[in-house]
Amino acid sequence: MSMRIYVAVTDNEWFRFLSERAPLDEVNFWQPGQAESFRVLSPGEPLLFKLHAPENFIVGGGFFAHFTPPVQCSLVWQSFGEKNGVVSLEELRKKVEKYRRHRPIAYADYKIGCILLVQPFFFPRDQWIPAPDDFHLNIVKGKTYDTSLGTGKEVWRMVSEKIRHWSVPGSSPQPRPVYGDPILVKQRLGQGTFRLSVLDNYQRRCAITQEKIVPVLEAAHIKPVSEGGQHTVDNGILLKSDLHTLYDRGYVTVAPDYKLHVSKRLKDDFNNGKYYYQFDKTELWLPHNASERPNREFLEWHADTVFQR
Repeated sequence: MSMRIYVAVTDNEWFRFLSERAPLDEVNFWQPGQAESFRVLSPGEPLLFKLHAPENFIVGGGFFAHFTPPVQCSLVWQSFGEKNGVVSLEELRKKVEKYRRHRPIAYADYKIGCILLVQPFFFPRDQWIPAPDDFHLNIVKGKTYDTSLGTGKEVWRMVSEKIRHWSVPGSSPQPRPVYGDPILVKQRLGQGTFRLSVLDNYQRRCAITQEKIVPVLEAAHIKPVSEGGQHTVDNGILLKSDLHTLYDRGYVTVAPDYKLHVSKRLKDDFNNGKYYYQFDKTELWLPHNASERPNREFLEWHADTVFQR
């Protein structure tokens, strides 16, 4: 089975910043422009880091998990922090301004696209791989290769030999994306990738209220990680921050039929709750893709275990 690999021109400082903090479970290969899509790779296919000349080498990579269309820097920082390759939100803003080549705008919350990678790997200096001969210096963004053909096959062979026995934080004991034969497996997402994936799956609106103000929307885990839940999109629901709080505390739940239930305890405990009772028995707005909808087994667990009756 063949797959694609994408050799991406990579900011040298971004690479060094993250490599010094490895091992990591995820990174954000963010884009300073406002591209609305990234169709070069499918989930599970590798993106490789190629530094700017004169350091014309492949120095690491990660496995593509999700592309988030342009979203505010503040949310990107809140979701990934230093996994954005910078030390602060202010530094992220400065990086965007540098690549956009315009004068700084005080407190601007620039929108940037995010190529989200899981299980990133960073090669030590003595293991860097020279860029392919056909990867010309005038290539601005990157180049795609097929692992079954010529250059792509050779590049993937060299990369896979280096990472075959590496341990990746947050990965399961099951085989990861194969390091050798190009076979794809389902990726385990990190916290930041989970958050932005759920945000996009629900088209950036609350599943209950239809609220579209992104800063107040949060990806709620149906089954918390502390209870054995994972950062998978079918374990997430996009909710307004207040509904997220009530969901985590059991004052609301979503039944396996995808309808919201509001506990009578809300009024008993706070002598209020009129605003929330209007949504009782409301049916969730669901992602179009069935595989991205809330897992009914997880919903049943929350209704039976967390919900206050």
